[in-house]
Amino acid sequence: MGDLKYLDLHGDRVAYLDEGHGEVILLLHGMAGSSQTWRSVLGPLSRKYRVIAPDLLGHGNSAKPRSDYSLGAFAVFLRDLLDELGVAQATIVGHSLGGGVAMQFTYQHPDYCQRLILMNSGGLGPDVGWTLRLLSAPGAELLMPIIAPPPVLTAGELVRSWFGKLGIQSPRGTEIWNAYRSFADASTRQAFLRTLRSVVDYRGQAVSALNRLHLRTDMPTMAIWGEQDATIPVHHAYAVQKTRPDVRLEILPRVGHFPQVERPKEVVDLIDDFISSRAAADIEQPATPM
Repeated sequence: MGDLKYLDLHGDRVAYLDEGHGEVILLLHGMAGSSQTWRSVLGPLSRKYRVIAPDLLGHGNSAKPRSDYSLGAFAVFLRDLLDELGVAQATIVGHSLGGGVAMQFTYQHPDYCQRLILMNSGGLGPDVGWTLRLLSAPGAELLMPIIAPPPVLTAGELVRSWFGKLGIQSPRGTEIWNAYRSFADASTRQAFLRTLRSVVDYRGQAVSALNRLHLRTDMPTMAIWGEQDATIPVHHAYAVQKTRPDVRLEILPRVGHFPQVERPKEVVDLIDDFISSRAAADIEQPATPM
């Protein structure tokens, strides 16, 4: 995977990965994540496509201003980022929070979106893991500084190093650890809480796009879901298909919340097949008589 690139967007530094040439795929990570979550799929996809994976504001190596972290604000951020990069249209792939951002983006700025791929996406029902519900509660900002103290992080890195030397790998565990480790930084914690509270409260997810999915039946859409997702349950995927029967649904057995690292080859193949098949369908569509 290539090095991060940087640009200035309205005074804020934005970090992003940008590899390959051709039709554009925009990859959107989840909450407390970064562009690094796409490390296993970006290279293979970039052999055929131009693949752009930003660190959303408040995440990764991008700026973490005291700002608006709502889905609508992220959608505007993506529009301006694509304009800055000279991209007129893209296939939008959103994981977890990124799925909610992707749906908001297609709703606000439809001209930029060729296809929509939702992966273990937020914004499709109220259910969400209890950890996120608890962290959304008042007072969480007082507890978070002691959740990830330096001694625990140091010990955790040592254990990970030992496991690595023994050849023991857990892609899902690595994603969870990376999110946990990011909470050691105060500005990241603040941005995380602002983002979380814009979409989650103690009762679960507070926003849903299910009642708007029918507004974009012209948008080719696919949902990819890990069957064992303990953060956003798989029945949300079936709710999408019930609302929009034309949505292509791919359920991955023995996969949790992170298909892009747990089954990267399958994810790459599914994305490529979806883009290729939808392109063929568009070409075969008969012209409307004048």
